Amino acid sequence: MLTIVALIPARYASTRLPSKLVQDLGGKSVIQHTYLSTVSTAVFDEVWVVTDHLEIKRQIESLGGKVFVSRKDHQSGSDRIAEAVESIEADLIVNVQGDEPFQDKQSLMDLVSVFKDPKVDVASLKTRISAKAAENPNAVKVVTDLKGDALLFSRSVIPYNREDKPQVSYWKHIGIYAYRKNVLQEFTDLPKSDLESTEMLEQLRLLENGYRIRMVETVHQAIAIDTQEDLEEARKKVS
Repeated sequence: MLTIVALIPARYASTRLPSKLVQDLGGKSVIQHTYLSTVSTAVFDEVWVVTDHLEIKRQIESLGGKVFVSRKDHQSGSDRIAEAVESIEADLIVNVQGDEPFQDKQSLMDLVSVFKDPKVDVASLKTRISAKAAENPNAVKVVTDLKGDALLFSRSVIPYNREDKPQVSYWKHIGIYAYRKNVLQEFTDLPKSDLESTEMLEQLRLLENGYRIRMVETVHQAIAIDTQEDLEEARKKVS
């Protein structure tokens, strides 16, 4: 049996919505909701919050949760959890986004199940979107090969529908990742790649260095809290 651990990177500072992870969401903070909903899926042997701030640490420990206090200078959530994983026993690491307070059990079960295939290094989620939604550069698109492994991620519309075919599938990438522990450690030691720097998508570093990313379909529409409007929408969900 694989030991599966969820790590939730939780950086206190945020640009569009200051200190968003400690904002109130129906009597608990955003990060508390994310932690509790991740635990409630019962998919993981352990759930840890990895944070650079003592207030987030206090909030999670008040729930009886496990916290790893990381350095403040990490450039990404992947780097943050890679520091933590050095001292955590696990076979699979799932990077759960701290600003997504409503986790979906079925999606996470489907995500970790693909590691029954020993050729899978990394897995992530995708969901079908409309051609109109695919035009939004904030929606990261993915195209895959016939096995379901990612060929490319882009903020541009991919595939490009040159002949205006009526039936073209567009897939949005949902940024929850599962890694074999050694692959996560290798990934964060790699230098930033050219495609990654161009698109500002760190998963392209994996593809450029020859790692497979198995994409798993989900119909769950995650709510990520980046703005005040997102927070108000989430508050309606818990009211």
